[in-house]
Amino acid sequence: MSRIGFIGLGNMGLPMAQNLIKAGHQVEGVDLNPALTDKLKAAGGTVVDFAKVAAARADVVITMLPAGKHVRDVYLGANGIIENANAGTLLIDCSTIDVETAREVASAAEARGLMMLDAPVSGGVGGATAGTLTFMVGGSAQAFTRAQSILEKMGKTIVHAGGAGTGQAAKICNNMILGISMIAVSEAFVLAEKLGLDHQKLFDISSKSSGQCWSMTTYCPVPGPVPTSPANRDYQAGFTADMMLKDLRLAQEAAKAAGAVTSLGANAERIYSSYAASGEGGCDFSGIIRYVRG
Repeated sequence: MSRIGFIGLGNMGLPMAQNLIKAGHQVEGVDLNPALTDKLKAAGGTVVDFAKVAAARADVVITMLPAGKHVRDVYLGANGIIENANAGTLLIDCSTIDVETAREVASAAEARGLMMLDAPVSGGVGGATAGTLTFMVGGSAQAFTRAQSILEKMGKTIVHAGGAGTGQAAKICNNMILGISMIAVSEAFVLAEKLGLDHQKLFDISSKSSGQCWSMTTYCPVPGPVPTSPANRDYQAGFTADMMLKDLRLAQEAAKAAGAVTSLGANAERIYSSYAASGEGGCDFSGIIRYVRG
């Protein structure tokens, strides 16, 4: 079993770390919030104050951080992971960040004799808790092979997308599809309301027809048809509108850099930006139906 330093014990990171502990790994956690580190201790993990300390003692370092600037700080700083990890240490960044940062950090890691993967996830807090996340992994085949047994303790689907940064590219593209499709499903349900068509009837038809998609069948934005969807809990977040907006903005930045035209992605970013600005950013992203209703 591996000694794992886990940096970032938020909504996603903590249950991921807890699953590694359940699998028998030694997990040493780092987070600024003592309430979260206390939960890691209760699960059987240990805690240190600084990422550099965990990195110096770990076989594997996993990070789950809010944004690219945090990843740069934690990995590239003088007191960061890359400077303090031992040669041969495997680094896995599960944050969702821009492709450029992922590739820059991977290059710096490789220059120090470290293995680096970008491995963002899909599946939300529920998937993190259940250990059923999807990992989209960028990096060398050698690093991926070494990481697979560890990722399998936190996820159900692990896909090697290609070289450094391709995991982030896959996540950005996937979530652009998700943001667009949730708006489309929400617009359809609002139109159905105005036309006098029952929510359940539309679901029964579209979930078995050409309108079928994940936003419809798993995260249906109206209460009733899918009992586990956030719509039944007043849109209490599994994946917040703010987080969706972050990913849509990353997609637009990537599209601009690559010279790609993503008109629907741009409109989705605009709509989620307005929704979050209205004070709903902390609600689940499926709550966008409330914005669509006006």
